[in-house]
Amino acid sequence: MSWKTVLHEMKHSAFFKKLLEKVNRLYRERTVYPPKKHLFRAFELTPYEEVKIVILGQDPYHQKGQAMGLAFSVQPDVQIPPSLKNIYKELENDLGVPPKDHGDLTNWAKQGVLLLNTTLTVEDSTPGAHHGLGWETFTDFVIQTLDRHEKPLVFMLWGAPARKKKALLKNSKHLVLEASHPSPLSAHRSFLGCGHFSKANRFLKRNGRNEVDFSQ
Repeated sequence: MSWKTVLHEMKHSAFFKKLLEKVNRLYRERTVYPPKKHLFRAFELTPYEEVKIVILGQDPYHQKGQAMGLAFSVQPDVQIPPSLKNIYKELENDLGVPPKDHGDLTNWAKQGVLLLNTTLTVEDSTPGAHHGLGWETFTDFVIQTLDRHEKPLVFMLWGAPARKKKALLKNSKHLVLEASHPSPLSAHRSFLGCGHFSKANRFLKRNGRNEVDFSQ
């Protein structure tokens, strides 16, 4: 199975074509992130059959040069955003992995970590600008498709929009982990100390799947 196969119905639907028309118009008329060429980068770097962990965020970073198509990730030469600093902090507390000196999570994606936002686009300096545009319907479909994955997966739902997706996950063979968003405004509620990374790797190992090396 591939993303092309599992998303065929969605990609050829009247809804999705209309959504892309709206998104393309916004790219022409406004400053939208991530760069259009990186819009579906999460799917390009993490093939469907290789997904192990789904980390679900909210919408992309909304400042110039930050968003690059992977939830919570930035290009290597971009300052590490506060949310990602808290992710690194939790990773160090949980697995003893020292924080990286950059915020590029591409190597996680290549190991099977699908870094997906509930909304795939945002406008400059306007967080949440594209909520309700239609991306939620698309990402709901993606999550329901992943719920039918033949292998056991780990879903990390961070923040209220991501946690709402729990209702879509019906398959008991998967592990669903919830926490507040790693933003400095909410990380103290339930993200810091959540232990999601060690829980995920223990689950993968228990189910005969390779663990993710989060130090890469």
